[in-house]
Amino acid sequence: MKSLRLLSLCLLLLAGSLSLQASSTSPTSYVDLVNPLVGTQSTFDLSSGNTYPVISRPWGMNSWTPQTGKMGDGWQYSYQATKLRGLKQTHQPSPWINDYGQFSLLPMTGKAPVFNEEKRASWFSHKAEEAHPYSYEVYLADYDTRVRMAPSERAAVFEVEFSRMARPEERWIVVDAFDSGSEIQQLDRYTIAGISRKNSGGVPKGFANYFIVRFTEPIQRLVREERKGKGGRHALVAVNLAGEKVSSPTTFYVASSFISREQAELNLKEVAPRSYQQVRAEGKAEWEKQLSRIAVTDSPDRMSTFYSCLYRSLLFPRRFYEINGKGEVVHYSPYNGQVLPGYLYTDTGYWDTFRALMPLIHLVYPEEGAKMAEGMMNAYRESGFFPEWASPGHRDCMVGNNSASVIADAFVKGLGRIDPNELTTALLHGANNEHPSIRSTGRLGYKYYNKLGYVPSDVGINEHAARSLEYAYDDWCILQALQKAGASADLQQLYAERAMNYRKLYDPSIGWMRGRRQDGSFQAPFSVYKWGDAFTEGNSLHYSWSVFHDVQGLIDLMGGDKAFTRKLDSIFTLPPIFDDSYYGFVIHEIREMQIMDMGNYAHGNQPIQHMIYLYDYAGEPSKTQYWVREVMRRLYSNRPDGYCGDEDNGQTSAWYVFSALGFYPVTPALGQYAIGTPYFREVRLSMPEGKSFVIRASDPNVPYIQSAQLNGKPWEKTYIDYETLRRGGSMTFTLGAKATSWGTHASARPYSFSRAKK
Repeated sequence: MKSLRLLSLCLLLLAGSLSLQASSTSPTSYVDLVNPLVGTQSTFDLSSGNTYPVISRPWGMNSWTPQTGKMGDGWQYSYQATKLRGLKQTHQPSPWINDYGQFSLLPMTGKAPVFNEEKRASWFSHKAEEAHPYSYEVYLADYDTRVRMAPSERAAVFEVEFSRMARPEERWIVVDAFDSGSEIQQLDRYTIAGISRKNSGGVPKGFANYFIVRFTEPIQRLVREERKGKGGRHALVAVNLAGEKVSSPTTFYVASSFISREQAELNLKEVAPRSYQQVRAEGKAEWEKQLSRIAVTDSPDRMSTFYSCLYRSLLFPRRFYEINGKGEVVHYSPYNGQVLPGYLYTDTGYWDTFRALMPLIHLVYPEEGAKMAEGMMNAYRESGFFPEWASPGHRDCMVGNNSASVIADAFVKGLGRIDPNELTTALLHGANNEHPSIRSTGRLGYKYYNKLGYVPSDVGINEHAARSLEYAYDDWCILQALQKAGASADLQQLYAERAMNYRKLYDPSIGWMRGRRQDGSFQAPFSVYKWGDAFTEGNSLHYSWSVFHDVQGLIDLMGGDKAFTRKLDSIFTLPPIFDDSYYGFVIHEIREMQIMDMGNYAHGNQPIQHMIYLYDYAGEPSKTQYWVREVMRRLYSNRPDGYCGDEDNGQTSAWYVFSALGFYPVTPALGQYAIGTPYFREVRLSMPEGKSFVIRASDPNVPYIQSAQLNGKPWEKTYIDYETLRRGGSMTFTLGAKATSWGTHASARPYSFSRAKK
């Protein structure tokens, strides 16, 4: 009997092994693994991503989304909602920044159109909703009507199947241009044109989004309604296409431009006169092309989470340029209101995205990163500053001078047509000036920082310690650009010294970073658990690790490898203690840390997201491997609650993408990645030059690296370089269930500025 049971057990194990192997597949379509609804189950109090289904092309100028929220509500789509108010053109990067240039359309049936957004809203169900990155389809239950939409970069095609119970004269398409001074007029029997001026800031005088709606059947009736909105005139129209020969389904086209109505008509050619199915197929092909740059082989569920994150990584910064009648690249400048030549991108906050999103683009999509870098130079020329948070122009949000990281990373990698002298001037200007009206642009408190090495706690500048730490890292980034540009030795020395300013905030009496007064004394009273005040959406336990460029220097300050790793360990072993007195209530970022059962580790917000990889620098890479896998396994999924906090313009997604590959850019602008642990059996990175880099793992169900080979030779270092990846090749990891000594030798550690200077 024992032998029979043993045989049965062996057969079960073999079946399980075969099942596991069978579940690792290479799909025919990567894009259809994407769930655009991931992260949409969010509220003001608790974010599971704070996303909305972005129906778009990669980096598309215009995006579309089903609208469940009220006009002007940053939470424009909520998974918990039961009614749709319209299908909305959107440019919203986050609910906190909100939207601009938006308008919506809603097919409906009835004897007369309903304009009130509450009364016109239709019940819908996720069971009768199909969302893809390239198309959206939904059944409007109150109208027994099906709507399909597929976008291009600046336009979209709609296909509507009205209820067969509704007579032709009862079929309407309501166009809502929103308030704030909107306009709609009929141009001809087939076309209406409008202007949306609605925005949330960051625009010059005269800002407008010009839109065109062109129908394939003649307009029989047009009902107009105008209201007085809080921001100005609110224009709405309802179009009836009734007629004996009206087709079913009904097709119409929409496009918009930030330049002019004439440019909107040019943009309309991106979709007209093609069918919904044709535009949908084109969009699917474009998404497939971009997503397949990273080809993964694994189980469908893990692949779905991965490609949903990669999709989110390819939405922002969005293209804010258009192609004129001569085929030239031009853009409306949200900085000075002029129409100018060249690229421009917007809708991103570099405080978030300098960490992983922009390095991911620079590695996997360098041709897009090159255009983004040229767009940053245009923003500088048009406003005098690089943007820190742009939507569409400068917005007052977050801290730091992290545009320096982004543009330096592009420059040292050779991306974009960038004049070294102009870049040097732009970087130095941004580091030594404050924007006249936008506190987050330039460097608030730079005079104090340049004199003292930090922004003091007693000069009325909030989040002073966070600013100081980020300025020091940004100075190191500027140094990298100065070195490549061949700047003077004195200038390089100045920024090399400023890059070490982080040391001035380290308080050895408590072992953590702390604000300082003008007289040099440390800020008091002070608590390492206090969110805000000295720090930005975090506390000292989170921000003390913000020494991206000199981890070895931080290790030395904290007392060496063992003391450093004990502090890293403590972030996970501490209970989720917090002090919310600066805010006066528990902000959602605090709550998200509290409920994740990972101590004081707050992965739902950006400042600490690189921290896990710092074990590599202290000789304990196995702890990096363990915690990377735990975060991926526990805090990410392909469900509507699939994030553990704000997704933030692709940053939290890009963390997952990099970590799944097996490495992470702890120090952007360096061209080096700290190794974690690969998550998939095989990943193929396809570079635009035709080369590829393949990453293989023996058993991705266990986290610990037993050994590694780079191009067939043993690899003991806990990092890999940008140029190595770009040249193509392969890296193979043998993984196991127990930690080993792999990567623990002192020579295996990634770059640190202190060590590099010696």
